[in-house]
Amino acid sequence: MLLIAHRGASGERPEHTLAAYELAIDRGADYIEPDLVATKDGVLVARHENEISGTTDVSQRPEFAARLITRTIDGQDVTGWFTEDFTLAELRTLRARERLPELRPHNARYDGLFPVPTLDEIIRLVRAKEAETGRTIGLYPEIKHPTYFAEIGHDLAKMLVEQLHAAGYEGATAPVFIQSFEIEPLVRLDTMTDLPLVQLVAAQGGPADRPGVSYEQMLDSEGIEDIASYADGIGAAVPLLLDGNGGSTGLVERAHDAGLLVHAWTLRKENAFLPETLRSYGDDAQPGNLAGLALMLERIGTDGVFTDDPVVVRPVVERQVFPSDDRLQRTVTPTDADR
Repeated sequence: MLLIAHRGASGERPEHTLAAYELAIDRGADYIEPDLVATKDGVLVARHENEISGTTDVSQRPEFAARLITRTIDGQDVTGWFTEDFTLAELRTLRARERLPELRPHNARYDGLFPVPTLDEIIRLVRAKEAETGRTIGLYPEIKHPTYFAEIGHDLAKMLVEQLHAAGYEGATAPVFIQSFEIEPLVRLDTMTDLPLVQLVAAQGGPADRPGVSYEQMLDSEGIEDIASYADGIGAAVPLLLDGNGGSTGLVERAHDAGLLVHAWTLRKENAFLPETLRSYGDDAQPGNLAGLALMLERIGTDGVFTDDPVVVRPVVERQVFPSDDRLQRTVTPTDADR
């Protein structure tokens, strides 16, 4: 399986920081995943959401207090501070914070140390680490809320492709996957680039740009064939792939029959994100049997996994660690952890 570092090694460092990406590479990740949003002056930066109060110190910065606002993003009212209201220079004065301090207090020790990185900086980091390690390190960018950003004048798909092509990432064999939960941006991208594309799908809901269409509908036999007409793979929530006994739901096989790769999201070590029978004793912050979940996904033929914890999953991918079978054979009900 490909090992994709979800927002970097975000189980060990605040997500979407150069420190998290570099540590993920050092932990053996094949790809690092930056979620991309735009600044006011049209620069792609890495944040999980364009609303940044949970991942930066913006709420503690009195000079930006007046920019608190409520916006409608993909049909939902969201109150906070948004990247599209900040120039890059302004955004660079902020510092990253741990998004889940109650579960990852060790990460909160790094609050205030790291700036918000640009895509350009991430590419330069990857190039430097490739030169250092002698191995290829892939990029797996996700464009966030592309329809919303297009409505305010930022074409994320076009911006991303132009920047990747300019950096030398071109062609179907380049170490890049571009992903989105929406459909139309991927359809457009299929006409703009030969870089591999991935349709993200969740266990609930549907794409923001196709009201009335559910991800469930997109994953039946006809829907899978439609995805295969413009994408090269699906990024699927774990509950879509594993049944209650830890076996395949049939989606991996259906996708493979259509010629699609299958990458699973998101593998996290904390009990809060694991199926009940893979949890350890203790509270939600305690680490459970993440290696067991990775092995389940490998056994059903999953092609890659997104994980916050590449240090745990790498040995499974390299077949150096085999979690005890008694833990794997028990009934499991995967949880749909937030992406």
